[in-house]
Amino acid sequence: MTSGTGRQTGGAARALPGPEPRADGGAGAIAAAGGLHAYQLRLHDAYGPVVRFQLPGTELAVSISDPVLLEATAGLDERPVRPFAFLEPLCEAGNLQVLPAAEHGPWRHLLLSVLAGRPSHERHFGQFTALTTALADRWAEQADRTPVALQRDLTALSLRMICAYAFGGEVTDPEGVVTAFEEVLTEHLGRLYEVPGAVGPAERAERAERAERAAAALARLRATVDRVVAAHRRAGRTDRSDLIGALVAAGERPARIRDTVMMIMFAAHHTTGVAVSWTLYLLGRHPEVAARVTEEVDRVLGDRAAPEYADLRRLTYLGMTLKEAMRRYPPGPYGARETAEDLAVGDYLIPAGATVFYPFWAVHMNPKYWPEPEKFVPERFTPEAAAGRPKLAHVPFGFGPRSCEGAALAVVEAELVLAVLLKRFRFRPVAGHEVTPVERFVLWAADDIRMLVSPRTAG
Repeated sequence: MTSGTGRQTGGAARALPGPEPRADGGAGAIAAAGGLHAYQLRLHDAYGPVVRFQLPGTELAVSISDPVLLEATAGLDERPVRPFAFLEPLCEAGNLQVLPAAEHGPWRHLLLSVLAGRPSHERHFGQFTALTTALADRWAEQADRTPVALQRDLTALSLRMICAYAFGGEVTDPEGVVTAFEEVLTEHLGRLYEVPGAVGPAERAERAERAERAAAALARLRATVDRVVAAHRRAGRTDRSDLIGALVAAGERPARIRDTVMMIMFAAHHTTGVAVSWTLYLLGRHPEVAARVTEEVDRVLGDRAAPEYADLRRLTYLGMTLKEAMRRYPPGPYGARETAEDLAVGDYLIPAGATVFYPFWAVHMNPKYWPEPEKFVPERFTPEAAAGRPKLAHVPFGFGPRSCEGAALAVVEAELVLAVLLKRFRFRPVAGHEVTPVERFVLWAADDIRMLVSPRTAG
């Protein structure tokens, strides 16, 4: 028997199923599967919708792939600290990814007031369009000749967009900001995937040099944020459609403002580019879907090369296509929370202190809710079809009080980028190029996604 909050109130709980413990803490099984994202698919296929498994550095991890059962965990507002420890050097006012619930709530509310609002989106839409058009112009120069590396180019575009969003036109060297952030990100994400063990003198020296460059780049980024904040304060700018203006207006201290800008850049710079690249990959493999999307783009845009903000609401099939692409390849393949007390999930009891693992990819591939889940079918997201599924069956940006604050902004960016690119180009797979999803904090492709682009004539 359970209460409405999911807490156990009596009765016997079923034992959590899962594989036998391994001496290596589960690292070997994860590696053998090709990564944690793929391991979850195997686990749930073998043991069902609730699985106990080993996760290095965690005493007990429980993965849940059924969206109905996930609802019992929707109120969890604590993240496990260890997976986000690599971000601590980037933060001067506490690791924002693992803020305690009491502190996290007000900070989240402030971010949502900016990131989720139409005024903020419209304010920056022109900048986003110009950046996307510049990328399309570069691709046009190599059309039908050299394949484009979608994830490399589109994540670079994402980073430029989020820098424009965070700093507006108030930095004198925007490309320098982008380069500095790439150095910081490469260093700190790289630490996640370093193989433990002894290293030689040459590798130690190389790591030390990378760390020194990243530290200098981080100092430059913080100084840039400080200058922008000072300019806002001198001008009395507290526009709540402006990220830094809203943080200044809320009375946030300088260190917290710096950390917030850094974390938003970190969280946002991959998401849009990865989502768009997987969408274009799928469209290249499904020309009948691509034809329907481009017909809609031509109809809505007419002779214009790019949409206006209001046009996005009319690009309904493009929106359905993006949602289906994020179902097949969610940019963030999983998430995690931590239980503060015993939690009942269906017939199972998850003890306090456990890591509750959200395998978004496994949720999105659950055949109970997604018939023939390997197929790419945007029509799954008609209003009628969506109404027949549990609300947590599609969670590309997570859910609950720790879901992505920038989800609405990411969708606006992705739909804009897709509309501009599909208006100008057809995308075709490169013969012999294998695309293998791997987990690199986001759902990456092992050797990028390489495609040929061809100019198209609007119908």
